[in-house]
Amino acid sequence: MSPSGNEAAWLWQWRTLEDTNETLFRDWIFPNAIEDFRGKTVLDGGCGGGQHLRFVAPHAREVVGIDLNCSALAADKSEHFTNISTVEGDVAKVDLRRQFDIVYSIGVIHHTDDPRASFMNLLRHVRPGGRMIIWVYSHEGNALNRWIVEPLKRAVYGRWPRRVLLRLAYVLTALLYVPVYTLYLLPLRRLPYYDYFGNFRRLGFQRNVLNVFDKLNAPQTVFLAREAIEEWFSEGFTDVHISSYVGVSWRASGTKI
Repeated sequence: MSPSGNEAAWLWQWRTLEDTNETLFRDWIFPNAIEDFRGKTVLDGGCGGGQHLRFVAPHAREVVGIDLNCSALAADKSEHFTNISTVEGDVAKVDLRRQFDIVYSIGVIHHTDDPRASFMNLLRHVRPGGRMIIWVYSHEGNALNRWIVEPLKRAVYGRWPRRVLLRLAYVLTALLYVPVYTLYLLPLRRLPYYDYFGNFRRLGFQRNVLNVFDKLNAPQTVFLAREAIEEWFSEGFTDVHISSYVGVSWRASGTKI
């Protein structure tokens, strides 16, 4: 039986495209460092094709990835790591009946039906004294995505074949290089997505295509305000850090009390 809906979207994406940019992962978990994972038990909430599992595995004692759609794919791609295992499950509901030193969810919670429920369910898998790390799309700074990209996706191109969407992502990415290397080189920080496009310039073309395709392909996206992130980390944590990343996302972490 062929996969459908969300499963088809994410399976196709992570079978077709690969994220090998560890620099971005390091950016997203900041101020935590990947070296902090050394010797730790780690849970990846929403592991996709397992790209982040493979960044963490050389440092961690054990890495477990949860994913509702791609756990088998992640396991296949990570088979050469003996300390990686995967579990099929919904990050908002799964119960592994154990806790970990570090739980992270990078670019996933904002694509779930109930981001807060997903966060809280992952949190209960963090041991006391352990670290919770997330990176999510922000409500702030994303007016173009909220008011144009998402409505068009629901009304029009969300129904298109994914190979067509990928071609569109290549075209859009190429077109973006024109303003990114002209107008956005000027010191005009009031321009929308100014910091984001600064980051765009340091990434390779293929990685930028993946960024664009991800936005076109994701079945749903909830853009989260800073107040929501602050509320999630307001109780039961110490050493909390919340910061904007290139003006379009939040990276947040805290130590569970």
